[in-house]
Amino acid sequence: MAGSNGKQKSVRNMVLSLGVTVLAAGVIYLFVPRDDSAPDLPRIDYRVELLTARRAASYPVAAPEGLPESWKATSVRFKGDDFDAWHLGFHTTGGEYLQVEQSAEKPATFLEKATQGGRASEVTEKIGERTWTRYTGGRYDALVHQEKGATTVVAGTGSFEQLTQLAKALRAE
Repeated sequence: MAGSNGKQKSVRNMVLSLGVTVLAAGVIYLFVPRDDSAPDLPRIDYRVELLTARRAASYPVAAPEGLPESWKATSVRFKGDDFDAWHLGFHTTGGEYLQVEQSAEKPATFLEKATQGGRASEVTEKIGERTWTRYTGGRYDALVHQEKGATTVVAGTGSFEQLTQLAKALRAE
């Protein structure tokens, strides 16, 4: 039975090695710092892109004025290749995401993308000089306005109160 003693030592050594490895992993886990909070997104200045979009777009490009200072503009783009598509995204104080999307693309196609699958509801509301239709049921809730060959969508994870606040702040030139 000389062979069985070697197998026992082999299993014992393997168990000891596994224990040392688990212990080392535990020590590393405890002492390596980690931050589980959401990253602090930098505020961007979108004025140059806005001026470019307003010069190039086939419709009056909308951007907000007078939003709370705590709302951060975090993304902007204008693509003039196919449909003069304007995007401006914000993060609010509570960590919600809101965006303004405008395009001259066919409304049905554009709305599917901009509302992330939302559907028009029966609810409309007058915000400023414009009438907006509420879209619900998609990834984002949204307010939609159509005029002058373009569709404007204010959408995001925020409440309709926040969406209304953003829509109310929009100025088009």
